[in-house]
Order: sequence, then structure tokens, then C-alpha cells
Amino acid sequence: MAVGELTQLSISEARAHMRTRALSPVDLTRAYLERIAAGNPSLNIYLTVLAEDALAAAQAAEQAIMRGEALGPLHGIPMALKDNCDVAGVRMTAGTKFLKDHVATTDSEVAARLRQAGAILLGKLHMHEWAIGATTRNPHFGPCRNPWDRQRIPGGSSGGSGAAIAADMALATIGTDTGGSVRVPAALNGITGIRPTVGRVSIRGVVPVSWTFDTIGPMARRAEDVAHVLQAIAGYDPQEPTSVDAPVPDYFAELRAGVKDLRIGLLGGHFQREPEAAAISAVRQAAQVFADLGARVEEIELAGAEATIDGMSEIILTDAAAFHKERMHERPDDFGPDVMTRLRRGAAISGVQYALARQAQRRWQRYVEQVFERYDILLAPTCGIGAPLIEESDGVETTRLLTRFTYPLNLAAIPVISVPCGFTTGGLPLSLQIAARHWQEALVLRTAWAYQQTTDWHLRRPN
Repeated sequence: MAVGELTQLSISEARAHMRTRALSPVDLTRAYLERIAAGNPSLNIYLTVLAEDALAAAQAAEQAIMRGEALGPLHGIPMALKDNCDVAGVRMTAGTKFLKDHVATTDSEVAARLRQAGAILLGKLHMHEWAIGATTRNPHFGPCRNPWDRQRIPGGSSGGSGAAIAADMALATIGTDTGGSVRVPAALNGITGIRPTVGRVSIRGVVPVSWTFDTIGPMARRAEDVAHVLQAIAGYDPQEPTSVDAPVPDYFAELRAGVKDLRIGLLGGHFQREPEAAAISAVRQAAQVFADLGARVEEIELAGAEATIDGMSEIILTDAAAFHKERMHERPDDFGPDVMTRLRRGAAISGVQYALARQAQRRWQRYVEQVFERYDILLAPTCGIGAPLIEESDGVETTRLLTRFTYPLNLAAIPVISVPCGFTTGGLPLSLQIAARHWQEALVLRTAWAYQQTTDWHLRRPN
């Protein structure tokens, strides 16, 4: 197969071809490395490329196949990680000047589980500085560019993780999501990304933003590919304080069960008032697809959803300011201006304000739990616009604009997946959020899979 054909395979297809020895992990890895070599100089998606290590791992994976050894669920699958995840012996910058020469000494738990599953690690991906922002317009490493239009941002903070999939520079990637940092770049790059329930995937060995909300989420073209990766990385980690000992289901057991008779709520209120017309239309058309597939869809309103946004921001920024307290005092000029602005906001929040925000979160979570007594799935736009221009993107204001519809769902700490559902009039991707109650990642993936069997938005690629 040609490079273009190899990089269009799904994880399921690549696995099947490798197990019958019709596809070599070496050839697949080389195809992705060729794409990276050709596209990265202009797109600035990878901060570190592990070409030699990846080829050595691919050769070992090929030999294991030839010996007939038992293979892991991601055996030979080329992947990349956001550059706030530790990989032993590899530079980990977190997108910041503070760590530009830092080399990790151990694997993060997510990297260790990917290796155990047999994945090939291609490198480390660009991100917004310290993962505090949604543009990946990084003052220290330059802007990451959106493959749909190189003058536009890829979103953030996992901007490189989203752009790598859109540009066919990895079969799957790892992002992190605190306030929308998986779903925003998934939306702006026209790919699929999930934020699992808080505590589902260990965040040990990942630079934190907010201990309250941090999650790790896989990103890929297809919901099915996301399921493959989530299956490999989900599960309890007793060494990580936020990890929860909840059973991990087989995400493929009901993946193809469809959506017939599911109770689906299409969120109204600010979710329908604020987006541009093309985004509202795309989300409503997606809701109609579910109705045509046999789901029971009706428009509902989450009372007070818009009011949760400020409280969510207060918690995130206070947690972040606590983590960066010493750096803010000792080296304030080494932060990018937008990150420092947000950290100062967090540092100025009083203990009373923080306590009130956390109590409001508890009330919101209980309210959303009660909504899920009436509905199985909630639908909402991911972002209300297509990718903004780099030169017009401000780290503070653009982040605020892009997370208006992710924050209320994050405050509830529920699983949410973003899937492509259309385009703006200018040809930029638009996306849909699919949410379910706590620990129901399997239902979210099943709903996304059903949608992607009927539509092809997720398979469309930039020129």
C-alpha cells in the first residue's frame, strides 16, 4: 500500500492486516514518519519526533508477529502523546520555557499502558503552554497550525494531538482535558476525541492544570479507534490520588448496539443561542440523524448551565495557581502573557470564593444526575464557531469563547465525546458533543459509533 493508503487505515483494519502478516508494523510506522517529515516543518505539530526509537519498536513488533507471540490490543499501532505526559528518556516540555530542556526519567502511567498494549510511540505533540489555554498559540515554541487552514489555530490545549490526526501524522493520539482541551481541538480539526469520567484514566506522570478536573482522553478519526485506545489505558491506579476503582467494561461489547429507543436530550438555552448559524444547523441535523435511527430526541434546557461557566473557571485557575505558586513568585516573566494573566486571576480568588464554587459544583453534579434519570444521552455543540485565525486569537478571550459549551459538562465530571458533524460556510469543521452519566463511556462511544456509520464527516480530510 502507498503511504496515503496506509495512513487511512483504522486501528481495527491495521490490527487485522498485521495479524495476517499482510501489513508490517515497520511499513505502517514509516508511513507516518514520512507524513511527519513532510508536514511538520510547516504545521509545527510535533515538538519531539522519536523516529529511531519508533522504527526500532516497530521492528521488534514485527519480529513478535513472525514468532507467533501473543499480541497486545494496540500491537504495532503508531501513536503520539501530548507533551505534558512523561515518557522515560524523552524531553517533556509541557509547552513551557521552564521545561524546555527537561527529560523525563520514568513513564507516565498512560505511556506505560500504551507500551504494554504494544503501541509504537512516534513522539511528543505541541500544546498550549502548561495546558492553560485553548489556542496552542505558544510564545515559546511557535504556533501549532490547523491542517484545514494553516493560518488558523488547532484549538487547545491539546492542539498538536488534534492536528496530528487531521494531518495523518498519527493513527491515534493522547490529549488531556481539564476544561475542554481534548474536545476543542477535536472539534476544530474535524476528528473524534473523548473526555472520560474523572478518575477513569490515571493522570500520574502528567503535568497538572487542575487536580479537580484533569482527565486524559484518546483522539482519533473514528469512535471505534478511540474505544481501542481507551480500553488499553482505562483502569484503576492505586498510586494516583484521583484515580477511582471503578470496573472498566468491554467497550466493544455493545459498540454496535445502535441507538434505537435511547432517550436523547438536545440542549437548548445558550447552547443554541450563541453558536453561529452553521453550527446550530449542523447540531440539529445530527440530532435528526439519531431520531431517524430510532432514538427519542427532544430539546431540553439545563437550567443554569451558562451560570456555571464562571465557577468552573474559578476552580480551574485556583488549582492552577496553587500548582504554579513558586514559579509565579520566582520567575513570573518566563510565563507567556496569557497564561500569567489567568494564573493571577486564580491567585486572586479567595478561599471563600473557592469554597462556594466547589459547593456550586456539587449542586450542579446532583442536578445533572437527576437529568440523566430522564435521558440517556445529552447533545450539544462542542464549539460555536470554526477555528479562529492565529493572528486574531487571544489566549484569554479566545479560550473563553471556545469553552462556553464544554465547561458546563466538565463541571459535572461526566464522560463526553466530540465528533465531527459538519462544516462552516468557509469549509472549517464543526462538531457535536455526546454526553452520558458517570462511567458510561461505553454508551457515549456506542452513540458516536452509530452516528459515524450514517455520516462521513469524520473521514473527511483537509487538502
